[in-house]
Amino acid sequence: MENIKVDDDLKQRDVERRGAEHITLVFELNEESFGLDVNSIREIVRVPPFITRVPNSPGYIRGVINLRGSIVPVFDMELKIGMNQKELTDEARIVVVSWNETLFGIIVDSVREVCTIYDVQIESASQINTSMDRKYILGVAKHEDGRLILLLDLAVLFEIDAILEEEA
Repeated sequence: MENIKVDDDLKQRDVERRGAEHITLVFELNEESFGLDVNSIREIVRVPPFITRVPNSPGYIRGVINLRGSIVPVFDMELKIGMNQKELTDEARIVVVSWNETLFGIIVDSVREVCTIYDVQIESASQINTSMDRKYILGVAKHEDGRLILLLDLAVLFEIDAILEEEA
């Protein structure tokens, strides 16, 4: 019984020292690392050979795909954050996200890993020099291997609440 209490005390001190943990999916775009909270991710799928274009949609919306009977809009991350769109490779994936019970996909160059990031590793987005609008960034995580991971705010990035209101 005493060992359990000691373990709990150690865990509590660790949480106090490092802060809350965030399980994060890390993916690449133009050789930069970006992260999303895994709780919002439904699945990761290969990019199909054909994505159906939607007329009169914003340029960053690639189109829609049929994912096991559900029509899922697919957003192009590179175009949305101001990068040049490039040819997709075999490593490109669609990260399917669930937001307020609505599914949408984002195209990424590759999925790198799922990792744990603690509060102490995260700094404010105001600390970085980027051409990307800082309102899209929740923070910057310093990974243990020295990489910097931009943590994205998907709701703001893709104006999801506004899109959902338009559909209603």
